[in-house]
Amino acid sequence: MRFVLILTGWQKMTSEARNISDTVSDFILLGFSCRWQIRIFLFFTFFVTYIMTLLGNLAIMCAVSWDHRLHTPMYILLANFSFLEICYVNSDVPNMLANFLSKNKTISFARCLLQLYFFFSLGTTECLFLSIMAYDRFLAICRPLHYPTVMTIKFCSSLIIICWVYGFLWFLLPVIRITQLPFCGPNVIDDFLCDLSPLLALASACVPIPGTVLICGTMSSLLIFATFFYIIGSYTLVLRSVMQVPSAAGQKKAFSTCSSHLTVVFLFYGSVMMTYVSPGSGQAESMQKFTTLFYSVLTPLFNPMIYSLRNKEMKDALKIVIGGS
Repeated sequence: MRFVLILTGWQKMTSEARNISDTVSDFILLGFSCRWQIRIFLFFTFFVTYIMTLLGNLAIMCAVSWDHRLHTPMYILLANFSFLEICYVNSDVPNMLANFLSKNKTISFARCLLQLYFFFSLGTTECLFLSIMAYDRFLAICRPLHYPTVMTIKFCSSLIIICWVYGFLWFLLPVIRITQLPFCGPNVIDDFLCDLSPLLALASACVPIPGTVLICGTMSSLLIFATFFYIIGSYTLVLRSVMQVPSAAGQKKAFSTCSSHLTVVFLFYGSVMMTYVSPGSGQAESMQKFTTLFYSVLTPLFNPMIYSLRNKEMKDALKIVIGGS
């Protein structure tokens, strides 16, 4: 009996040692698996996209800062949104560009989870920013007499601070849960960043994790749908008020501002909903990779063009920034 107990204890110790030794210390980001020539082409394509994104959003920030006519809540929100987009692309694009040229595509466990946290926190902050931008337009168009007293610079600054703080707190619990998952064997992520769904898939290959998947899916869905329906509801009221404006010029200006914002909303939320409403649900990896690429890399590039092309005040301010007349 004693021999059996000793043997059982030894097997348990060796099993635990094996599990510890099999714990993943880094991940491999496959990115875009293709020939070297295509990777070079993709590197230069996304490098140009990255630089244009930085310059476009930086130009909007400078335009709002330098032109005193734009020191209003709407443009202050837009400048902060542009700063957010710069932070957003820097959370994933530099590492993606490095992987195009590197043979070693590994990322440490700590760096992977840190990228996951910042990527999702900035994405959450973007959802909140789009919501308060919709609230700003609702007040300006539906409650024009109350707008100057309600949407003051101080109140606008408070909303901005709340967005940043709440954005970085929302996904703290899911990320903490993920740090406690047992990544015991597979460490290959078929993506260009440490995304939620691939990490959950790797962890579920070791042990069942229905609780973590439920928490991540619930919090993602709650954030996405709550902010999306709030934005759609706000703009439904805005468009109803715009239709009652007697001046054709007033209608055109209101439509132009709202259409720019709605375009950004649909571009961002359309791709996000395809990716994060049901993380770990078995969505095609290639499709998820491209939807993630669209909203995390391409949407921040489009935003400065969308907001500036149909806004006369912004176009005039940008002419000053780039040294035009």
